[in-house]
Amino acid sequence: CLQFNLKRLPVSLIQSRLAWILEQEGVAAEPAALRLIATAADGSLRDALSLLDQQLAFGGSREVRETETRAMLGTVDRAQVVQLARLIAAQEMGPLLDYARELEQFSPDYVQLLDELVSLLARVALYQAAGRPYDEDDDVPPETLAELAQAMGAEELQLYWQGGVLGRRDLPLAGDQRSGFALTLVRMLAFRPGAPGAA
Repeated sequence: CLQFNLKRLPVSLIQSRLAWILEQEGVAAEPAALRLIATAADGSLRDALSLLDQQLAFGGSREVRETETRAMLGTVDRAQVVQLARLIAAQEMGPLLDYARELEQFSPDYVQLLDELVSLLARVALYQAAGRPYDEDDDVPPETLAELAQAMGAEELQLYWQGGVLGRRDLPLAGDQRSGFALTLVRMLAFRPGAPGAA
C-alpha cells in the first residue's frame, strides 16, 4: 500500500499553468479570471482544469473573461468586496447592511462572498504588518490595501477577520444564507474594541 501526500498548489502556480495551457490552445484570457478559477480550485490543478472547461462552456466563447467567470462561480466583483471592507472600516452599521442588501441583485454565493471578504481582510492585515503586499501577484492594487490598512486598527482588523472566519464556518448551518451573511456583518462590528456591550 502506497500513500501519496499531495500538497496544495499555490494560486499563482495554478494561474500560470492555466495561462500556459490557454496560450497553447490560442485562447485569450484575462488574468483576473484565471486567478478566480485558481482560487476556487483550492490547490488542485485537476479541479482548476475542470472549472476552466466549465467556464469555456458557460461563456460560449474562445475567451476567458472575468465577468463570465464570476457569474459562473457565483462571486461578486472585486470592487464590491472592497466596498464591503470600506464600510466595515467606517463602522457604520446602516450603510453596511444597505450595501449587503444591494448585493442580493447579483444572487451571490454567500459562502464564496465571505471567503473573498475574509481573504481580503487577511491580505490587508499582512500589508499592515509588512508595509507591502504579501503576494506580489495580488489582484488587489497596493494602494487599495494601503487605504484599508490605514482605515483599520490592527486589533480591529484581527477581530473583523476572526468574525468573518467564524461566520464562514457557521453559514452552511444557517437556514437562510442571506440573513446569515448579514448577521455575520453585524457581529463583525458588534464585537469590535470599544463597541457598545463589548467586553
